[in-house]
Amino acid sequence: MNAIDKILYTGKTHTVGGRAGRAYSDDGQLDIALSPPGSGKPGTNPEQLFAAGWSACFQGAMAKAARGLNLTLPADTAVDAEVDLGMVGEDYQLQARLRISVPGMDPAQASALVDAAHRTCPYSKATRGNIDVQLSVA
Repeated sequence: MNAIDKILYTGKTHTVGGRAGRAYSDDGQLDIALSPPGSGKPGTNPEQLFAAGWSACFQGAMAKAARGLNLTLPADTAVDAEVDLGMVGEDYQLQARLRISVPGMDPAQASALVDAAHRTCPYSKATRGNIDVQLSVA
C-alpha cells in the first residue's frame, strides 16, 4: 500500500446509533437519517451511501480518463451502482456492480474509458481484490 504524499481533502463524519441512527458531517453539509436495509423506516443505509459515493467518484475518474484519451465525455454519462450486503458463511461481505452509460460513444472507446477510470478511481482501488466487482458498459 502506498502512503499518500499530499492530502487533498478529508471527509469527516460523526455517526450515532449505527444503522438505525444518524450521520453528520463536520461542515454541516451532511445530516442524514440511517435505517437498516428493508426496514421501511426513513433514512438511507451504508450500502446506498457507498454506491452514491463510488458512482460519483467513478464519473470523476471517467472525466479525467476522457481528457487523457482525447475523448469528449457526453453530458448524459451515467453510472448506476449497486452494492450488495450479503453473507459468506457467518461473515458479512459486500459485492458491487457498476453499469456505465456513455451515450453516443463508440463501444470500444467507451470500454477503454471505463477500464482507465476503474484503474484510477480511488473507490475502485480500495475495493480491488477485496470484493467482487462487475463492470458493464451500456
